[in-house]
Amino acid sequence: MQLSSIPKIKHTTSGNFFLLAGPCAIESEDMALRIAEKVIKITDALEIPYVFKGSFKKANRSRIDSFTGIGDEKALEILKKVSETFNVPTVTDIHEASDAAKAAQYVDVLQIPAFLVRQTDLVVAAAKTGKVVNLKKGQFMSPESMQHAVRKVHDSGNENAWITDRGTMFGYQDMIVDFRGIPTMKQFAPTVLDVTHSLQQPNQSSGVTGGRPDMIETIARAGVVNNVDGLFIETHFDPANAKSDGANMLHLDHLERLLTNLVKIRKTINSL
Repeated sequence: MQLSSIPKIKHTTSGNFFLLAGPCAIESEDMALRIAEKVIKITDALEIPYVFKGSFKKANRSRIDSFTGIGDEKALEILKKVSETFNVPTVTDIHEASDAAKAAQYVDVLQIPAFLVRQTDLVVAAAKTGKVVNLKKGQFMSPESMQHAVRKVHDSGNENAWITDRGTMFGYQDMIVDFRGIPTMKQFAPTVLDVTHSLQQPNQSSGVTGGRPDMIETIARAGVVNNVDGLFIETHFDPANAKSDGANMLHLDHLERLLTNLVKIRKTINSL
């Protein structure tokens, strides 16, 4: 698919990777607009094609008392406001087949969570909306097996699919990125590296997922060197108090330096 086919996306001829970035979950209108404004300022200056990311609900929680959202319609309206205010495309996760048509009224890209990427009804429902479908690679799946998830989208009449690697389970409480999978998955669809989720440390005894945000630049640099088409980074101005995935999110204050370095690396790789 052509990146330029996504409504409102900019800088598609810059030669840069594209970026999906924003908070893990929509917590309020103010936080979403605040994060979006900062990221857009940075990506416009660096000419990075950008899609604002925010989950309208979080269904895959470890504990029943974990934050799941502020209300579906309220969060989706906030995503729509971000898009209209800053003229930027948006992406959100869906968890049930019935979510697809609902969310498609508000966002430009529908994301299938890694745990759910083998759920045929969910993938097909997303594909049939005609939106771009971002397929998170299951932590339990090989890069080669993602061709079948992509084929489900294509066979549903939608050629607009991405694959996002978010790491593979390593033991019980860690993730690892196998960069050999990037060229493999790029044969099937444009491929994104989910930097922050790849650094999760799931299955903690507390029921709250841990992470290694200190390794974000290491993983991101390796992805850019290995020619990923896009990067996925969750970011927040107060990760310690974020309502979801704060342990592995990038502090918003560190995003500009990171992206500046990554753009320099991409320019070097493009020249080789």
